[in-house]
Amino acid sequence: MQTYQKYISKAAVLIEALPYIQQFRGALVVVKFGGSAMENATCAESALRDIVLMECVGMKPVVVHGGGKAISARLQELNIETRFVNGLRYTCKEAIKVVDDVLHNQVNRQLVQSIEKFGGQAVGLSGKDVIGAFPMNATDEAGEPADLGFVGEVDTVNVDPILAVTDRNEVPVITPLGTGADGAVFNINADLSACRIAQALAARKLVFLSDVPGILADSQDESSLIKTVCLPDVDRLIEDRTITGGMVPKIRSAVDALQAGTNKVHLVDGRIQHSLLLEIFTDEGVGTQIVKT
Repeated sequence: MQTYQKYISKAAVLIEALPYIQQFRGALVVVKFGGSAMENATCAESALRDIVLMECVGMKPVVVHGGGKAISARLQELNIETRFVNGLRYTCKEAIKVVDDVLHNQVNRQLVQSIEKFGGQAVGLSGKDVIGAFPMNATDEAGEPADLGFVGEVDTVNVDPILAVTDRNEVPVITPLGTGADGAVFNINADLSACRIAQALAARKLVFLSDVPGILADSQDESSLIKTVCLPDVDRLIEDRTITGGMVPKIRSAVDALQAGTNKVHLVDGRIQHSLLLEIFTDEGVGTQIVKT
């Protein structure tokens, strides 16, 4: 009997996952892929294998990715100045061409090829064909209007190209770019792009894979992870500065997605091996889930 114990333990893991696999069969799940989860090769491989398995068991993952480090590296190579206004990258006419090229021909292509290497089927989709955008209104540190160049906000989302891919049981991999009414291309925050895409799809789940464990009661103590946050508590957590900085617009956009029909939002640490599967297919999970009630 002891000879089979390790195999029995593996079977127990599958049995624990079974009700979740049954529950989410056919469900659209938007995964925002960024931070260390994408930059670290081991983490990236783990997350992409998770996404392949999700599709294999009948879920419909939709990947929205960033690419900040690759963009910064290319801009530096080309001696194009990178500057930030209140944490937002100013994107000039020359820079948006670089952003467009790096996101499509480097980052997106690599992600699609990796998914296919692991036995999945993926299709790269340009955000320019999915997201309608307009220039972002921003202010500087003094509160004065600031020009961000070709940085945009999401106006509309065309879900048809996304659903055409998921209906073929393939994984759409989407760049965070948008097209303005005049045809101009805009660089859009990948977190916000993922939120608006999840909102438009009324996705069952929206998952942020990044380099933080989730929402922490104490920002200096990773063991203070808050496992579940209910929608009515979000404003309080922002007011008492439990949620601060760049997490605020992400969470507010996640709230919009929840109110539009997304069932749950998950904040997951992509540095943990197979964190995506652990969060979705186990009873305990490994990150923070935001739920309506």
